[in-house]
Amino acid sequence: MKIVVTGGLGFIGSHTVVELQNEGFEVIAIDNLSNSSESVLDGIFNITGKKPIFEKMDLRDKKSVQDFFKKHNDIAGVIHFAASKAVGESVENPLLYYENNICSLVYLLQELQQKPTANFIFSSSCTVYGQAEKMPITENAPVQLAMSPYGNTKQIGEEIIVDTAKVTGLNAILLRYFNPIGAHPTAEIGELPLGVPQNLVPFITQTAIGLREKLSVFGSDYPTIDGTAVRDYIHVVDLAKAHVIAMKRLLENKNLEKVETFNLGTGTGSSVLEVITAFEKVAERKLNYQIVGRREGDITEAYANTDKANTVLGWKALSSLEDCLASAWKWEQKIRS
Repeated sequence: MKIVVTGGLGFIGSHTVVELQNEGFEVIAIDNLSNSSESVLDGIFNITGKKPIFEKMDLRDKKSVQDFFKKHNDIAGVIHFAASKAVGESVENPLLYYENNICSLVYLLQELQQKPTANFIFSSSCTVYGQAEKMPITENAPVQLAMSPYGNTKQIGEEIIVDTAKVTGLNAILLRYFNPIGAHPTAEIGELPLGVPQNLVPFITQTAIGLREKLSVFGSDYPTIDGTAVRDYIHVVDLAKAHVIAMKRLLENKNLEKVETFNLGTGTGSSVLEVITAFEKVAERKLNYQIVGRREGDITEAYANTDKANTVLGWKALSSLEDCLASAWKWEQKIRS
């Protein structure tokens, strides 16, 4: 069966390609290489012994999307990762986020709606909950006013999928993930941000290896255990495996609704300072960091209630925070060696 993975050479996409190939799927990876590298294909090959079909393509180009689906008309499902994903950047450049994250989704769905049935996994985010009123966050928590254009694109994306599924043969699963970190245990693939990292863990590892002078911790006055923001950090391999399970659910017609929603996290919240302490332990070195002001668009805390994913999908995150950080550090050391 052919599965299309958009953003397939990105951080989560590449790990999902690996897990799909390990399960025997044929994968077509689409990526415009705006935040990834074609060398990721070598890493995927080194792990699985097989490269996915690769199409360099920008999903904002409607004709390219149309041509792709004419060329590949035997696709069993699509897993859609391709999107800009940094909260801070989205506040500074909202139109980039609306164009990239919304237009690409619409163009994909316009092609899929022409099929009698279509299976679609959407890379959503816990940001759709905004600052949830209760922890841990369940799938029934109200979708709050978005705190950033990035979060808003995920809310809008979910709404577009629900509306499309009502009137077409589309079946979809919305996977709302919390904070993916880590790297493949082989250190063949991992998070490789171009330029200055927008996420915590690659900034930690780049600081530890000497690429960055110091790490900025945004805010120390949050009402949390130590004043720093709390997030639910999940290993990217655990996350990738959930996408394969979700796709199989659709392919086997086990979904109970046209559009289903699942939280993907560990169920445990960790503060920024707790992450730093855990990293210092696994890396056996001190990290140079400084406390600075809060960053616009950031919320106080978010961690998942994962009961639904555990029971309905039969999926559970297995890696500890230290496992995640050790794999991220192994990856950082490899790419700088």
